Amino acid sequence: MAMSAGSWFSALFERLGFAQNAPLAAKSDHLDEYVTNFPSHQNAIDALPGWNQAFQPELGLEAGKVHLHHDPRILWAIEQMGSLSGKHILEIGPLEAAHTWLLDQHGAALIDAVEANKLCYLRCLVTKEILQLKSARFHLGDCQLWLEQRPDRYDFVIASGVLYHMQDPIRFLEAIAARTDAIFIWTHYADDEAMPPDDPRRGAFVGQPEVRQHLGLNIHLHPRSYLGAWKDKAFCGGMHDLHRWIDKKDLLEFLRALGFDDLRIWNDEPNHAFGPAFSLFARRSQPQNVAAQAG
Repeated sequence: MAMSAGSWFSALFERLGFAQNAPLAAKSDHLDEYVTNFPSHQNAIDALPGWNQAFQPELGLEAGKVHLHHDPRILWAIEQMGSLSGKHILEIGPLEAAHTWLLDQHGAALIDAVEANKLCYLRCLVTKEILQLKSARFHLGDCQLWLEQRPDRYDFVIASGVLYHMQDPIRFLEAIAARTDAIFIWTHYADDEAMPPDDPRRGAFVGQPEVRQHLGLNIHLHPRSYLGAWKDKAFCGGMHDLHRWIDKKDLLEFLRALGFDDLRIWNDEPNHAFGPAFSLFARRSQPQNVAAQAG
């Protein structure tokens, strides 16, 4: 039996939630996805769960607890690099853009910030709006593919809190080395002296260490799991549960093999609560001019 035009429209309206006999909502009700209080930066922060970073106290905003806007690791990295004025920077894993703000404040002409975590990326956009970042462009996706599939060359690459989350740290470092002559890395590392076999900080390691031969080196990698930590909205680790820490001495030798002959270590913390960690600046004294400038 054919449906009349009136009946067809009635059925469509019902499917779309406009049933004629539906009770009217009380005037005080509102839909969950809308904000009814006065527009503010705090509303934008509250719209996204899992904040890690705190904003500057003078802004009066409530977010996370960690103050990263004047992170001494990034200030040290800038000191080693020299003036950022006019420089093109690739920031891998910006988290929630506190470090990005610091780079912007030091005069970078361009910051490409690549973040794979969807919530972190959205929080970066909120931070960009709140702090009015001028030079930053945020990109959602895999930094490994960005490094391998784009021709951009950068004056400086920053990867703070990234290397130890990588599934293949060798591939990652090699891809960075093809795009820059100056790198800053803050990372955890493996070291049998600092973290012996019975050290409880090894609890997340899984299986046996792996040995990869590359560029004439035997590079020791230690597979590790997040043990379900990724279920938390504040999780900001890597995109694969299985990731690998690299031996400290192998990391330094590998960077030298990639042409970085100026290596500087700062704030080496073998007793860090989550595993040995340090800040590392690496630069080539003979720059490579092999790729196009980012723009």
